[in-house]
Amino acid sequence: MQIAERTVALFNYTLTNAAGDVIDSSEGRTPLAYLHGAGNIVPGLEKEMTGKAVGDKFNVVVQPEEGYGMPNPIMIQVVPAAAFQGVDKLEVGMEFQAQTPQGPMSVVIAKIENDEVTVDGNHPLAGQTLHFEIEVMEVRDASLEELAHGHVHGAGGHHH
Repeated sequence: MQIAERTVALFNYTLTNAAGDVIDSSEGRTPLAYLHGAGNIVPGLEKEMTGKAVGDKFNVVVQPEEGYGMPNPIMIQVVPAAAFQGVDKLEVGMEFQAQTPQGPMSVVIAKIENDEVTVDGNHPLAGQTLHFEIEVMEVRDASLEELAHGHVHGAGGHHH
């Protein structure tokens, strides 16, 4: 069976950046499961997964536009340090949940200058070319429930 719309694929992966540094890997863990065509993984990788079958091993290079996008300057803001009430010591790299008109959003402290803190709401991999090493481990038809919910249920997927 090949990966196509309405199928579930499980795959092992290693993700590296352009310098070859490992960003993430499924090594030592359960393979990643996703519902093909539901936008559960970055578009560039999903496109390359189409037509693959169990046992296929391949490399994929995903440009930022088909990965996590380019950094958006609107997602970077300077806020007063006083906005972080209850935090003893602010440090670059700390993550917080910000409340926005669109709902909660993860932000990372990018810079601290005097009493001003620059927070960045862009995905940490925005602007980066992604290098995937893939091995397809399983392909199966999606269940009606998975199709209705838009994601995989069970091992390697979502559990309700």
